[in-house]
Amino acid sequence: MKKFAFLLFLFAFMWSFPHISDAATNTRVVLDGQQLSIPEDVQNIDGSVMVPIRVISQELGYQVTWNQDDGKVAIDGEGKSITLNIGKKSASVDNQAYTLNTAPVVQNGTTLVPIRLVSEQMGIKVNWNNSDKIVTLATTGTSTGGGTTSESGSNAENGLALVNGISFSESRLLVTLDKNVTPKVSKMDSPNRIVIDLPNSDFGGGFGQSASAGQIQTLAVENNDKVSQIRYSQYSTDPSSVRIVIDLNNKQNYEVFNEGNGLLIVDLTPDNGTTTKPTVPTTTEGTTQTGSSVGNDGKKVVVIDAGHGYQDPGAIGSVSSEKALNLAVALKVEAILKQDPNIDVVLTRSDDTFLELKQRVKVAEKLNADLFVSIHANSSSSSAASGTETYYQRSNSKKLAQTIHKYLVAATGFKDRGVQYGNFHVIRETTMPAVLLEVGFISNKSEEAKMNDASRQQAVAEGVVKGIKEYLGVS
Repeated sequence: MKKFAFLLFLFAFMWSFPHISDAATNTRVVLDGQQLSIPEDVQNIDGSVMVPIRVISQELGYQVTWNQDDGKVAIDGEGKSITLNIGKKSASVDNQAYTLNTAPVVQNGTTLVPIRLVSEQMGIKVNWNNSDKIVTLATTGTSTGGGTTSESGSNAENGLALVNGISFSESRLLVTLDKNVTPKVSKMDSPNRIVIDLPNSDFGGGFGQSASAGQIQTLAVENNDKVSQIRYSQYSTDPSSVRIVIDLNNKQNYEVFNEGNGLLIVDLTPDNGTTTKPTVPTTTEGTTQTGSSVGNDGKKVVVIDAGHGYQDPGAIGSVSSEKALNLAVALKVEAILKQDPNIDVVLTRSDDTFLELKQRVKVAEKLNADLFVSIHANSSSSSAASGTETYYQRSNSKKLAQTIHKYLVAATGFKDRGVQYGNFHVIRETTMPAVLLEVGFISNKSEEAKMNDASRQQAVAEGVVKGIKEYLGVS
């Protein structure tokens, strides 16, 4: 993205979402996959957002000329020129007159300039997540957080279903799309593999451009006796279709559960696949059903959600990103829960992919999960902020929050910030007991280092599992 477009974007997101401007420092802004730092002295003056001139000169690298005698600020960069007048609403953009709602001012020695410019000239896509206070922005050809690129947006208009997430957990492949598709699933030999073709489909923005360009991507599968890896790519372009291949270690039976409304499950757990040939519909070599085998035999269904992913890194620490820490803990929680024969565990994501918040909710709802746990790391503008906290949104989730929290605090050893109410999308829109865990502060170097330690992650995972099992009454 050109730097001047960045300047224009600053204006756009504040103008497009004026209700966040009074608390800009509490809002996280993700641009093309990178979290931005918004200065603390961004101000709202008479309804216009004002930003220090140093944001433009120091952080963006533009040439800024300040003429104190006549009170003019000139900003030049990337072939663009803006002239602003202190105390006046008159301005110019490329020598064209422009009128501002609020004039630039000088406060306490800091020059504040309005960032309200012409948004339609920006070419930047904007997505606002009000629940989590995240603004996701993308330049042309990059995801806005809504799961589409500019190309994918066109695909959506053409009726293509967009794949937003692919994960593998408990010998089950989980695929989420923005609309329902009827897959064609087949089993092949030499080598053994299961091939899933999704007609009239393409990848959402969370997969990047390479997947839609036909390049084969892989999803690593560890310690699974049935599967060695998952491969996926855009199989054809006219019409567009997506192919997902499950590479098998040996012959396996499977069942396909097309949940409708964009949730597809390929389940390898029915049996070992060596003796009985499955019932075959005309389009698959497995059994296609509309229900799900998850939770069979009275098993409790637990959905573990690793917050953020791919172009949404979450909070950024000194050496790590929140998305990576979340996934590391989630995978360890999954590994422990898989050892319990009374629990079926499903991950919303098992690698660095991106799902919209509504897709995470959809996974839990379609599986009729018994509970939902979203794992996060906290962040603050103050590096001294510390501690562990657990959020719930509905009354039926409070007991779950309290139960997991006591074990989580003991595992982290961090300050106990308590169990709190939080109006986060994933714990508000789910109907089963649901909690959001803030393990520690990634903005605190000491806590970040401990959260990056594998043994501490294991302890945290064990604590989360203890809370889950106690709540479910599973010994």
